[in-house]
Amino acid sequence: MDSRGGKTEALAAAGGLTRLAAATGAEFPALFDAREDTSRELERRRRALQDVERDEDVAVVLMGSWGRLEATAESDDDYMCLVEGERRPAEEVRPSVKEAWRGMGSEGKLPGEEDIFGVPAFSAELRTIGLEDDGNKNLTRRMLLLLESKWAQGEDTFRRIKRDVLEDYLRELDKDYHPPRFLLNDVFRYWRTIAVDFERKHRDRSGKEWGLRNAKLRTSRQLLFASGLLPALECRQLRVDEYAPFLAEQFDATPVDRIASCFLRHRRADSGVRTLRAYDAFLTMLDDEASRQELASLSYEQRNSSDVLRRARQLGEDMREGFLSLLFETRELYEMAREYAIF
Repeated sequence: MDSRGGKTEALAAAGGLTRLAAATGAEFPALFDAREDTSRELERRRRALQDVERDEDVAVVLMGSWGRLEATAESDDDYMCLVEGERRPAEEVRPSVKEAWRGMGSEGKLPGEEDIFGVPAFSAELRTIGLEDDGNKNLTRRMLLLLESKWAQGEDTFRRIKRDVLEDYLRELDKDYHPPRFLLNDVFRYWRTIAVDFERKHRDRSGKEWGLRNAKLRTSRQLLFASGLLPALECRQLRVDEYAPFLAEQFDATPVDRIASCFLRHRRADSGVRTLRAYDAFLTMLDDEASRQELASLSYEQRNSSDVLRRARQLGEDMREGFLSLLFETRELYEMAREYAIF
């Protein structure tokens, strides 16, 4: 079924935050300002990369806050050189990681080879889902591609790879009105991996940057998880042939738009406003140099001495309460969550 009509149109995510603001009169200044600024800078990078040599099977893809259209002054340049097909030597990929970095005019530290974004990613590996070959880095790249990514170069290649990864999750489904469990389970796996890895990094790094990572775990990481969970659950309302167009539209929208539209669909606009106002306030905090620096320098042992971290924790709790309200105080979503989200 075409995503431009029928049930999938009623469930569309695009423009969700704008519609929530219009329906309630609520303001989300940090989110809208960041979206405008990030979109403008994304277009500049796309123009700049037009002059950089590219293989036809390669796309440069921005992730993280760039993929969410929420970049602030101190946001990292998280990006992938994404290659369609099987692995080949990194030196045969154009643009290389360094060439893409320079072409975009990125600043700061170039990703190292041990980093998630420091080497090319190959679609054949991203599409290897589960078992030993699907380690944390591969899972992370795949989930970021689906949930928070924007192309900077090679749009057609980017869209083909993203479509193919999504269709791998939906292959061989034959039941209407059932969330795709393969996708749903991987979204849960990613969220739990983030949480487990947070604790491991805390131990390995002796608490370095603990405050900032903890604040992000409670807010932006929680939001990303919800933005994958909710569309997967809402496939319960669709036929099998509608899953792919619905999810493709959802994952083309920003995480915030997905979430805002879900609150609106289930007549929980007030809860949606409280949830996304809290996230808006956190984005304001990240864009404040003093607040961000305090979080970045805060160790685990200092966690109870920081008003900034205390505020970030409260904002994360406000978001959590909003999501729980949506999932467990809305009849349709409660039934889906009870049936599919635990066992």
